[in-house]
Formats: sequence, structure tokens, C-alpha cells
Amino acid sequence: NKVPDYYQRRQTLKHAERFITPELKEFESQALSSQSKALNKEKQLYQKLLLTIQKWLPELKENSQAIATIDSLTSLAQASINHKWTKPKMINSSKISIKEGKHPVMSTLINSKFIPNDCELNQTESLQCITGPNMGGKSTYMRQIALITILAHIGSNVPAKQATIGLVDKIFTRIGASDDLSTGKSTFMIEMTETAQILHNATQSSLVLIDEIGRGTSTFDGMALAWSIALKLSSIGCKTLFATHYFELTQLANIRKNITNYHLFAIAHQDKIIFKYKVNFGPASQSYGIQVAKLAGIPTDVIQVAKERLGSINANQQMQLDLV
Repeated sequence: NKVPDYYQRRQTLKHAERFITPELKEFESQALSSQSKALNKEKQLYQKLLLTIQKWLPELKENSQAIATIDSLTSLAQASINHKWTKPKMINSSKISIKEGKHPVMSTLINSKFIPNDCELNQTESLQCITGPNMGGKSTYMRQIALITILAHIGSNVPAKQATIGLVDKIFTRIGASDDLSTGKSTFMIEMTETAQILHNATQSSLVLIDEIGRGTSTFDGMALAWSIALKLSSIGCKTLFATHYFELTQLANIRKNITNYHLFAIAHQDKIIFKYKVNFGPASQSYGIQVAKLAGIPTDVIQVAKERLGSINANQQMQLDLV
């Protein structure tokens, strides 16, 4: 009964009544409609801006392209100065020769701790079969070769002491694991599809990076596929970096003259592993998978069972060899 006549009942609550006045109602209407009005006004101003600059479109495109080019060139020049990159020698042949090459990103993050590596790819040594432990540096080494090749082709200096780069028509990669459930493609199917694209389109002038092919199926299926894919790439003659944990593939160097074994060096000491990140000639002696699993935090009892199982498998294989 104390409520003024101009108060309008809005809502009845458990212990209270809510009211509104004409002034509040008008303010509410303005507040609720202000966002839509602001968006509408913004759209009008944007459309007006587009109409205004339309007549200057060719000049704006030309200027933006010039600014983008200047930005790219100065960025590459600055990187060359800051990190002491060198000018590569471009040649019209199927060859990549890199002395003390570095990853252009990783080497700047860890500075002097980054270990440089050499790389030689040519017609007589076109496929490198790379073995070594996980986290040993195989993927970094492969990617830095591709990135140095790209930098050289766009006219940039490169992170290497010396580099001679032959013209490359395409760079193909089969790296990582992913699936596409929306189209019903498994990780292995994606892997095989990408590999098929490489085998159908690679030429003698291409650079190919294959990282751990054949992991998504049974051990023997995967190894057989990796074996035949490596042989096909060696037949094409494309420059190939082929990383694998299938040690059986190191035997390919005895079959094809243009396949060479390399490995990333590591030292195992008292259940610990020390990565040297250095590419060396020849195959690796082991994968150090159990040591890497321990580094990742796998429980000790799981590691112990894995060691026992590995010892049993190795013993059985040795027994079979002795029987043969």
C-alpha cells in the first residue's frame, strides 16, 4: 500500500515484489537495443570504408605486396646476421651437400648447445636409412635438411657452415600420426594414403622425408611395407631421408648401392640414456626404447617386466638362429 501509483508490478518473488517505472523501462529498452544498434552502425561504417577505398584497390594491393616482400627479406636478413647464416651455392643437379647444418628454429632456442650435422645426398647416395633411439634427434635432423633446402630455394642464407643445394621440384613428408574419424580413415590409412601420394608423384629431383613408416599394423606387415617402400624410393632416385626402427631395413644397403645407413648416436649407462644428437655412418646398435620409456615416467614394475620380456624374445631369436 506504500507503493506509488506510477510503480508498475514486474514480478512477485517469495519475500518481495519487484516494480518498474516508466523511466527505468525506457532505460532498459535503450540498454538492450544498444548492442544491436552499435553492430549495425559498425557495419554501415565498414561498408562506407569499403566503398571509399575501392577506387584505390590496385594501389593498395601493390603497396601491401611491397611491404610484405620488404618484411620477408628484412626478417631473413636479420636472421642471417644474428645467427651467422651462410650463402648457399645453388646448382642445377640432383645433389644436397650440407656441412654443419642446423635447424633454423631449434638452434636459436638452445643456442650453442645445438649439435650441427652434415648431410650428403646425391645420385650415388640418394637414400639415407636412419636408425637410432627415440628423442635421439632423427626427426630434427630430417626437418632441418628440408628447411635448409626451402630457405636456399627462396633466396635466403641458411643455418650451415657450407651448403650446396641442387634444384628440388617438390618436398614430400610422411611424418607424425593422425587420423580422420569423420571420413572413416584410421591412422594407418592416413599414413598409407600419404605414402601412396609420394610414390606416385616423387621424381628424381624431389626431396622425401619418411619418418617411421609401417607402425600402424602388425610388426611383420609394417616391416615388409617399409622394406618395399624404401626400395621403390631408391628406384625413383629421389633424395630421401628414411628414419625407421626396423633394423632389418639396414640390410637394404647391401642390396642397393644408393642406400646408405646412418644413425643418431646415444650411450646407455646404468639404465640411463645419454643422447649425443650426432649423425654417424652405419646402423644403430639398438633403439633404447625401454630407457626412453623410463625417462617418460613409466612405472618401475612395468619397465622391469618389459626388460624381462625383451630378454626372453632376444634369447628365443638367438636360439632360432643357432638352430638354423
